[in-house]
Amino acid sequence: MNRLNGKTVLITGATSGIGKSTAELLAEQGCNLILTGRRKERLEDFSKYLTSTYVVNVTFEVFDIRELEACKEFVNNLALEVDILINNAGLAVGVDPVQSGDFDDWDTMIDTNVKGLLAMIRLITPKMIKRNSGHVINIGSIAGYEAYPGGVVYSATKHAVKAITEATKKDLHGTKIRVSMISPGLVETEFSNVRFKGDNERADSVYRGMEALTAQDIAEIIVFMANRPDHVNILDSIVMPVYQSSAQMVHRDE
Repeated sequence: MNRLNGKTVLITGATSGIGKSTAELLAEQGCNLILTGRRKERLEDFSKYLTSTYVVNVTFEVFDIRELEACKEFVNNLALEVDILINNAGLAVGVDPVQSGDFDDWDTMIDTNVKGLLAMIRLITPKMIKRNSGHVINIGSIAGYEAYPGGVVYSATKHAVKAITEATKKDLHGTKIRVSMISPGLVETEFSNVRFKGDNERADSVYRGMEALTAQDIAEIIVFMANRPDHVNILDSIVMPVYQSSAQMVHRDE
């Protein structure tokens, strides 16, 4: 049963990867979309594609969720009520150990993965509370359950996303607002290219010798979560490729 038709979904970081794949699957389900990201040309092209392919309304806004005032202005100017908020925008930058980490990289991760996500929840949920309906879906990571060398700040931010998800559900206790998170392992997207600052060879090596998850795999699970009956709340889902058993245990074929 499709329970999503006609709902309005806001997706942050929708220019690529999980956000983009999720947007298309939701468009297939008849959802109207509000997309955000930092790359205007990609958002323009993707929005045109969606509206020409599916019978849905698509709007987009170009801004960086690290900028609180931009978040506030965006939400204040929304013409539609948001039924589902998907906090997808996030990144890892660098793999330096804590003793030599780059402060700018740390700020980028914390401001995007934690503060940006919090800002969107803070700004969107009051209207959900007034309607006593809505769904917040956060994109977490296996790094939110298991820290690893070279991932001190990224792991910390994803541990924070897990805590934010759980605490948000408790803060909204007694309402009909659902709160969920999905925690993927290795997903082959632009994630590693960003982490290694454009070193494509190094990024490709992350997925070499194994079959990683795809953005489509995660998008399908997000749509499944969102499409459950109103009384069903999936708080979290840990998803890894079959060749991965933990953040660091990855089998690779020779």
